[in-house]
Amino acid sequence: MISIKRAAVLGSGVMGAAIAGHLANVGIPSLLLDIVPAALLPEEEKKGLSLSDKRVRNRYADRALANLLKAKPAPLYTKEQVKHIETGNFEDDFKRIEECDWIIEVVVENLAIKKQVLERVDAFRRQGSVVSSNTSGVSIEAMAAELSADFQKNFLGTHFFNPPRYMKLIELIPTANTDPAVVAAMETFCSRVLGKGVVIAKDTPNFIANRIGTFGLLVTLREMAKTGFGVDEVDTLTGPVMGRPKSATFRTLDLVGLDTFVHVAKNVLENSTDERERDVFTVPTALLEMVAKGYLGDKSGQGFFKKQRGANGTEILAIELSDLSYRARRKLRSASFDAAKTAATLSEKLCALAYGKDKAASFIWSVLKQVLIYSASLVGVIADDIAAIDNAMKWGFNWEFGPFETWDALGLAHSVKRMTDEGENVPSFVLEMAEKGQSFYLRDNGVTSFHTRTGYQKLEQGVHVNLAALKAQGREIFSNQGATLLDLGDDVACLHFHSLKQAIGGDMVSMMMRSADEVEKNYRALVIGANATNFCVGANIMMMLAEAQDENWDEIDLAIRQFQNATSRMKFMKRPVVVAPYGLTLGGGAEIALSGSAIQAAGETYLGLVETGIGLIPGGGGNKELLMRVMENVPDLPDVPLLPFVQKAFETIALAKVSSSALDAKSLGFLTERDRVTVGQDFLLSDAKQRALELAIEFVPKKPAHVRVAGENGAAALTVGVYGMKRSGYISDHDEKVAKQLIRVLTGGQVQSGTLMSEQSLLDLEREAFLSLLGEAKTQARMQHMLQTGKPLRN
Repeated sequence: MISIKRAAVLGSGVMGAAIAGHLANVGIPSLLLDIVPAALLPEEEKKGLSLSDKRVRNRYADRALANLLKAKPAPLYTKEQVKHIETGNFEDDFKRIEECDWIIEVVVENLAIKKQVLERVDAFRRQGSVVSSNTSGVSIEAMAAELSADFQKNFLGTHFFNPPRYMKLIELIPTANTDPAVVAAMETFCSRVLGKGVVIAKDTPNFIANRIGTFGLLVTLREMAKTGFGVDEVDTLTGPVMGRPKSATFRTLDLVGLDTFVHVAKNVLENSTDERERDVFTVPTALLEMVAKGYLGDKSGQGFFKKQRGANGTEILAIELSDLSYRARRKLRSASFDAAKTAATLSEKLCALAYGKDKAASFIWSVLKQVLIYSASLVGVIADDIAAIDNAMKWGFNWEFGPFETWDALGLAHSVKRMTDEGENVPSFVLEMAEKGQSFYLRDNGVTSFHTRTGYQKLEQGVHVNLAALKAQGREIFSNQGATLLDLGDDVACLHFHSLKQAIGGDMVSMMMRSADEVEKNYRALVIGANATNFCVGANIMMMLAEAQDENWDEIDLAIRQFQNATSRMKFMKRPVVVAPYGLTLGGGAEIALSGSAIQAAGETYLGLVETGIGLIPGGGGNKELLMRVMENVPDLPDVPLLPFVQKAFETIALAKVSSSALDAKSLGFLTERDRVTVGQDFLLSDAKQRALELAIEFVPKKPAHVRVAGENGAAALTVGVYGMKRSGYISDHDEKVAKQLIRVLTGGQVQSGTLMSEQSLLDLEREAFLSLLGEAKTQARMQHMLQTGKPLRN
């Protein structure tokens, strides 16, 4: 059994440093090594350093570490994680790889150089240690061909996608000599510890995702040239409306870098013997000219798009590939696109796009059919099954549907007939499926199976909890429009929010109360979580604003009381409640998370009480809960100063701080030592369920407590600071008003310092402050602006 407790990363470029960073995120120490510089820099000479000085010899790795702390998006969960990375160089420290359980080579994409580095690794590594190459397409087999038997047994490719912290996909590429037990162990480690989605790829040029993704991008370019569309119009068509990221096609290329893209395309071109494939992977002249001019995308400041400051502020221009000039962006006009935008499901959107009658539909169909046929032709070549290919595209390129799921959505028989009518060469196994009326996937009673040459094979879920599958299996206990209570098995229930963006409304609140009653009667524990993009974005602002503008204050007061009662009900339940937040967990969503017996958070959890951004303060218990958390370890003695702890809670709420990760949520005080983190969201609900079962063994329900508050003296001290910020121009008059209401709640109102206040008293203060601020015209203006623009207004 492989146990990875320490790693070495050989090569401290952007990718190597980021891989070391993600290892640090999960607490695995690593040794980051790079070559020794050949010459001194002018600044090193000024300091009197020599080539023998360690600061010079470790320059590349040290600089990579410094850049890791400044990079955006942040490669590290928190900057403190950098303590897990130790730097060194290839000459002084290479022998230390014998201390490591996993050695990851991340040097330049050149076979000869990689072989040279790996030959040294073979000389110094410990027998049984895992070695991998992080490459986007260099042959794994060729790298290890001349090395020792033990090396080859423990060697494979590990293709992380960039940036490693955020991109889910990792492709594992074993050779013919890699021990299957090593592959299985690394698959488990990468998924469970690193939080990755793992696919097993074959050792072919660019493996799975880059092979198909690059093909799709090049086909898009070729078809665009036939239609007269611009890069901006194509990005409108190939973005979210067809289940692709907002960056769509050309914005994605700008992010990746055109030089990198050209390198990847040429890798297939140079290794392919299929003339049709070689034709597609021949990079268009316009792209080569862009690279020659230095139009590389974001890294050079311009690519397919360029930002330009003008009289009306920053404007984004689009390139004309005919002469590489830039112009103002055009708005796409297309009936099929408009129909797709209003369609309810992605399947319906794809059909509206592909089967429409205008130029846009013709373009989308031409691109899709080529990508689908190409993907099918590679089954058994780049991966053993269609599920691996679909997952690679979903996890590596953020497609909502993989190519074979897309084909099912279009209707296999119908689409194949159209393809063959148009003279396309559809792979024989797809033709046979179409003739038999089959599809690539079958879904029955919550179980998904995928097509193989020998029949359908069940799609393994492992320990993943699929709530939709549970519902299909009849595990629903009860439901309304906002939420559903499901039976997870083992006498654990799951409350699953499914309103639009998981926004909080009356139906969700009533389901919280009803679920509490049900779980106390018939279950051992409750988990609150879902499989959606985000946990909960907070309250329904539009509904709240409409009620305020109609001056329905009694209804608003009742709604706040009901939400407070629901979060309190969760907190004081007779059964343990484990909340499993992930993604955006904001405002009321954060308050729900804070109300549980424990939190099992995903590594990528962005948790915050953000109500000040719209001129309000939390109203569902968030102020009280954060205050109680930051004061948990304060000795219960009358002479202990409370202000530093209250100030921490005040700053977190007043500045609407949102955690950059679950670890950062701990540093902000949202998570405590009793809370846990699951790096991979796929395992979040199963971990939350396990945590709930652990708590249920000897569970002691919480009882309402009293909180020692800072009182009027603490309020005065905090108010002085707020006044200073206003005088300095950092905040507006309305910001000051919001801050004073927050101070009143956190310090207990007009009471003496050290007064013990009940939780209900603090909730009453929250509700009063919330209602008062909601009645302010400037708060309502902020809410309106947020709804219209998605950005905060400072008025």
